[in-house]
Amino acid sequence: MISPVSIPFKSFIQIQRNSATPIYLQVANQFIQAIAQGKLKPGTKLLGTRALGDLLEVHRNTITAVYEELFGQGWVEIHPNKGTYVASQLPLQDLQTSSSFQYPKETGYTFKKSILLDSPFEHTNCDYILNDGSPDIRLTQFDDLSRFYSSNMKRKSNRSKMGYYNQEGSEYFKEQMLDYLQSSRALKINKNNLLISRSIEMSLFIISEILLSADDTVVVAELSYFAANMIFQKSGSKIKSIPLEDDGIDVEALERLCKKQTVRMLYLTAQQHYPTTVSLSAHKRMKILQLANQYGFIIVEDDHDYDFQFDKQPLLPLATSDQNGMLIYVGSFGKSLAPGFRTSFIIAPENLMVEMRKHLGIIDRQGDILMEQALGEMIEEGAIHRHLKKSLKVYKERRDYMAHLLEKELGDMLEFQIPNGGLAFWLKWKKPINLLKLSLQAAKNNLFIPKTLLYQQKNLQAMRIGFGNLNLEEMERSIQILKKSLLEI
Repeated sequence: MISPVSIPFKSFIQIQRNSATPIYLQVANQFIQAIAQGKLKPGTKLLGTRALGDLLEVHRNTITAVYEELFGQGWVEIHPNKGTYVASQLPLQDLQTSSSFQYPKETGYTFKKSILLDSPFEHTNCDYILNDGSPDIRLTQFDDLSRFYSSNMKRKSNRSKMGYYNQEGSEYFKEQMLDYLQSSRALKINKNNLLISRSIEMSLFIISEILLSADDTVVVAELSYFAANMIFQKSGSKIKSIPLEDDGIDVEALERLCKKQTVRMLYLTAQQHYPTTVSLSAHKRMKILQLANQYGFIIVEDDHDYDFQFDKQPLLPLATSDQNGMLIYVGSFGKSLAPGFRTSFIIAPENLMVEMRKHLGIIDRQGDILMEQALGEMIEEGAIHRHLKKSLKVYKERRDYMAHLLEKELGDMLEFQIPNGGLAFWLKWKKPINLLKLSLQAAKNNLFIPKTLLYQQKNLQAMRIGFGNLNLEEMERSIQILKKSLLEI
């Protein structure tokens, strides 16, 4: 048997004294690796605690803790008055223990795969990036966010709440959200109608899980939000698209479809349609509610850009006129804040909320009580209103400047309407153009245009481009690159 003294322990044990991992765990983990790779054979006697401690320049008690950890995991055997030995029966005996062992690249079993959920998101190293209308986090009042969040962290009365959270969320935040939604959207609701979730997509997923079954029909506009379509299709539902007009979806086409077949759900982005930014007209809103009552389909109204209005008061949500419980209203809150402070909500009749809370309790059990408390205080003290008011001035300036640049540099190539709200433009090219080639050429010129912004059909070449995340200088450079790339394809 090999002598413990001749084992080159320092060749496979390297201690990082600045690491957050305790030294005894560092040493124990490296012992396990050495045994698994066959550097230490079963039955090998190890150095005593004092001798190994001197060799590794650590206290003897540290090595005692190492051996106890290894013994607890079954890697060593401790024989009284004899010493510590590598176990004769190893925990990984059935695995390959040579140094060539590699973690398997594929499973040994089959599983379901979904092409529906293939991520449409891309990554880039370009300095200039177009998106579909995201806010600029550089405008966030970080001092306010830090102050509210920090005060809630320090507040002793919140510590008991941190250890327990359920799907009901923060009652205080819900009360503030009710006031906010009632004042900004005229929604006559109580806390039993409100559910807080992490994102619009999570809200839609919960709705889909409860209300959709295989082969149900979900109606969307012919151009619609890709993530919502993915979620609805994942439930097994069939997507039916209807034409889009200058004032929203074609309600006559919707009525004709309802006469032919059963429609389970209609998905709308009523305030600023995604991606075209058009607003659903008042008379169409009333007609849609009438059709829902007549044919029994559910309306899901997604109002994710409601707070970004520039030139006029927005139309109130359809939810303010629904008297028969046919509509579910989803939206986002704090979109102008840093991502960690944004949240989403669902508004629906109380009996549906009971089921929704069950599902939220499974997929988001822990919640974020401190964030909700901080947001609630920001609503109550008016910080949200002040921040949004300041942001809107900047976003309106950026919208107007983007319109100026588009008209100046590309006015003869495309057509667009200046949006009344939201943070994006809908651009339609006057002549046929290969948008994918344009995207690839722009990337070579340091401008990233994600595929999700491109809408290429037989009679349509269009793009949705955001302006909210770009300052004036970045806008100028982005449009210059876009124009240059057009001339190069």
